[in-house]
Amino acid sequence: MTSQTLTLFADYEPLAGVTNPTPQQTYRNPRLLLQENRPVDLKPDYIEVEMLYAGLCGTDLHLVKAHPETGYISTSAPVMIPSQGRIIGHEGVGKVVKTGSQVQHLKPGNLVTFESIMVCRFCDACRKGYFNQCRHARLIGLEEDGLFANKAHLPASLAHNITDMAEDDHGLQAAACFEPAGVAYVACEAVRPGGAERVVIFGAGPIGLFSAMLWRRVFGARMIHIVEPVPFRREFARQFCDRVYDVEEYFETFRGSMDVLVEASGNLDNVQRAFPFLDVHGQVVLLARSGQPLYLDAVDHMITNAIGIVGSRGHLGGAFDRIRQLYHDGVLPLTDVITKIVPGLNGLLDLMTTGNQAIDNNCKVLVRF
Repeated sequence: MTSQTLTLFADYEPLAGVTNPTPQQTYRNPRLLLQENRPVDLKPDYIEVEMLYAGLCGTDLHLVKAHPETGYISTSAPVMIPSQGRIIGHEGVGKVVKTGSQVQHLKPGNLVTFESIMVCRFCDACRKGYFNQCRHARLIGLEEDGLFANKAHLPASLAHNITDMAEDDHGLQAAACFEPAGVAYVACEAVRPGGAERVVIFGAGPIGLFSAMLWRRVFGARMIHIVEPVPFRREFARQFCDRVYDVEEYFETFRGSMDVLVEASGNLDNVQRAFPFLDVHGQVVLLARSGQPLYLDAVDHMITNAIGIVGSRGHLGGAFDRIRQLYHDGVLPLTDVITKIVPGLNGLLDLMTTGNQAIDNNCKVLVRF
């Protein structure tokens, strides 16, 4: 079988007169193409992996979605698209087929899932243990080639050996969900212990639903509400929470207070509107990137009630090991959020480039290689 990749191309056209333009002001006219895998020598500290499953993330969709008026890409996440294109995708599981000369902890035949953040380990943030905030971080599938490929080359340091848990297809699919579940776990941990009894989550995508699972099953929330504008996702989310709302329904009907607001939708207007609902020592966790500014009128409410706002990125620092244990113990049914498995990169290309099917009719989508 020919080894293929799903590769993103875009025109490098930074907006004139803008200092430090964002990706939304840098890359125009994205094109997603199915390509032959480029032959690359295996680096000494890398592994070659035959991909088995990969997960589709909202960031992948934002990479290929152009603004209808300007043509610039939609994502505000760090991205570097070279002239030869960028292989996208950063969630997945595969089988090791070759190891670099310096790799000691893995061998061909091992099944592995991957962290998606390459860190330097020597900057001040890394030395403090803040690996998710590494000042020289490189993101797989965005700044380095990713996982939407039949065979991928990745740093061995990113791989977690999950051979013992992936004895069947169900285990493989669960392992493909470690990365988004780890992101949700780190966000939950960012909240002060004991202060998350009442939680509202904006956004019923995979990370929003993994957050709901974790708040209920691990972090002890007694009330979880989810706010989601897409009808399919709103109905699908009912199994993970106490109540689900459309956006306007929430603001028109919700009465009471909440302890934690999780913003996983990218619509920061919701934070502004919901902020007065936060109780004493309430907390806001910002997860979804959109490039939008955050406006906040209720500053007196924030000061009086000691409300905190925290951003959360990444999954490093032990989250993968915790997710693995929770899955093993039956606490975290990772595959419950999967709504579609597409066959091969051709199927994934069709899904990503045909309307809004991936969001309007799905939650977590996997591609089977």
